Amino acid sequence: MTDDSRSKLLDRPRYFAERTIPRDGWSALSRRDRSWESAYRQRWQHDKVVRSTHGVNCTGSCSWKVHVKDGIITWETQQTDYPSNGPDVPEYEPRGCPRGATFSWYTYSPLRVKYPYVRGALLRLWREALELHRDPVLAWAHIAGDPAYKTQRGKGGFVRASWHEVADLVAAAHMHTIKRYGPDRIAGFSPIPAMSMASYAGGTRFLSLIGGVCLSFYDWYADLPPASPQIWGDQTDVPESGDWFNSTYLIMWGSNIPMTRTPDAHFMTEARYRGQKTVVVSPDYSDHTKFADHWLPAHPGTDGALAMAMGHVILKDFYVDRQVPYFESYAKRFTDMPFLVTLQERDGGHGAGRFLRASDLGEGGEGGENADWRTVVMDAATGAPPSPTARSATAGARRATGAGISSSATSIRCCRCWERTTSSSSCACRALTPATARERCCAGACPPGASATCS
Repeated sequence: MTDDSRSKLLDRPRYFAERTIPRDGWSALSRRDRSWESAYRQRWQHDKVVRSTHGVNCTGSCSWKVHVKDGIITWETQQTDYPSNGPDVPEYEPRGCPRGATFSWYTYSPLRVKYPYVRGALLRLWREALELHRDPVLAWAHIAGDPAYKTQRGKGGFVRASWHEVADLVAAAHMHTIKRYGPDRIAGFSPIPAMSMASYAGGTRFLSLIGGVCLSFYDWYADLPPASPQIWGDQTDVPESGDWFNSTYLIMWGSNIPMTRTPDAHFMTEARYRGQKTVVVSPDYSDHTKFADHWLPAHPGTDGALAMAMGHVILKDFYVDRQVPYFESYAKRFTDMPFLVTLQERDGGHGAGRFLRASDLGEGGEGGENADWRTVVMDAATGAPPSPTARSATAGARRATGAGISSSATSIRCCRCWERTTSSSSCACRALTPATARERCCAGACPPGASATCS
């Protein structure tokens, strides 16, 4: 558009429209058509507001007000009814991000996948096999392992199929795998509870019933740290984001908080006003790096070496060169370091193998119930592992069997005789406090016939 044409467009209301200017000079009366305004008003009209969240590729589970008109999403705003954290911690609300605010664009996108798609080569083989075998399981066995479709992986070529056809294909593949290789060769993942309790329960229940393997959330998505479930046995079994505010020293490693946890990032940034020190391990100067007091720009691929070096310093300074009670107590109570391991010959020497199990100590099936899954620790009283039928070292096994010293001062278990002090007069530890009873029990002052292994 030229300057001359632009001037005519802008000057048109001034020279070609009738105008009445009131005496105050602050308003104008125009007879021009205002129907264009209805489009703007209709854009924000709605007949109801529902609560929802955005669970695709995000586990933030932010609460949103979804404004709906004639069954169509018109716009969304953040909910503001989160419970208060009290005066000492910042509030959660408003939770959300620009990606969530525009999520309805994905809902009605012409590119959204609404039907099942199967690789063309596989679907063609499946249909041909069904003509030869009426049993779907036999049909899948006929094509299983066929390179005609396996070589096409990663090359696209998906075609639309019906739900019924895909359900038969998936079911037949599961049945064939279970029959030929066993149910533990089926591994699956179900959306985590934070996104949908129904979806999570349905998927995990299915895998459990058929004897399959339930993968964790971190096993499935490659951009999350797999070390958490591998070491602790659970995915991010850690304090919630609001607890970042209570930390005095924070290490951000493997997660760009402002981008990957946008609704909760403010807890991290606000904690800096309380003197929190922040360390960022990242090869690039990313969004979270600007908050760092110390930035460790580790080269890509060296994260493992950096973590092992940190662990080496901790082990050497607080366990080997000197024994610090705080660290020893933490390791005994919250880690698997006390569990005994087997030794394996390796490179002319011996190295750590798998955990020692109760079944390894028993003979002729004397390891007790679920012995293959019960770990073992060294008995401090005897200097040897407990008997194969003794309780497991894990807290879960102790809760399941009821073993261990009770928290009640008047009702305790003692001396492996499994008699309660409140009901047995034969127990040498009767009428003693739990601490004294445990001390005497471990010293061998048990009644005749009872094991000296402290329970």
